[in-house]
Parts: sequence; C-alpha cells; structure tokens
Amino acid sequence: MKCVRVGSPDRFDELVKKALSGSDAVFVLFFGREDPGTNLSWCSDCVVADPKVRRAIGAVDGSVLLEVPVDRKSDIGSPSNVYRTRKDTKVERVPTLLRWTPSGPSDTRLVEDECTEALIKEYVVKTSP
Repeated sequence: MKCVRVGSPDRFDELVKKALSGSDAVFVLFFGREDPGTNLSWCSDCVVADPKVRRAIGAVDGSVLLEVPVDRKSDIGSPSNVYRTRKDTKVERVPTLLRWTPSGPSDTRLVEDECTEALIKEYVVKTSP
C-alpha cells in the first residue's frame, strides 16, 4: 500500500488523479489532523479506525491510501468547509472512508463508528471493480 498525504485541499484533485493513474484500488480517508504536541488526532474515532483502515487496505495489491487531514471538529462542522461543500466528498464527520474511481467516489462510504475491522474489510471487497 502506498500512502499519500493530501496536505492542502488545493492539491486534492491532482493527487487523486495521480493515484488513479497507477492503481484501481484508491481509497480516501478523511481524518482529524494530528496535534503537533502529541502527534495524535483530536478525533478519538480516527485514532481507533486508523490501524484498521491501514490493515484492510494494505491487504489489497497495489492499493493507494490518500490521507486527508481535517482541522478541529468546529472546522469540519463548518458549512463552508471545502470537503463538506464539495459535491463529490460531502464530508460531515470523521473518519470518513471512500473508495475513489475514475468516475468519482463510490456511492457508499464508511463514517465514524462504521469504521470497524469487519465493515472496512467488507467495504473494500464490495467496492472493488
């Protein structure tokens, strides 16, 4: 599995396109940005989900995980947050896991406590081309 950090919303489309040019197993994980002091996400659900997501996606040959950090809860909850307002992402809570294809994100997603080991594995299989 290749991991790519999307450091800025301005680079999101570029990095998705690049990932898709080399893989048909592209996943996007929106999660709470890490606190510089502790190096842990402000989002406790994200901390729990992260290793589960990595294990499941890492088991897929040639997979790419685009890591998209979002700022504090108040920012992702803001009606003007770029990932909330984009028609293709519509992220309201984190963690949010999407499978991305050349035509855009899958119709389904996993959000917050849906990011369990069993559901992530099922999602990876169900959204495979």
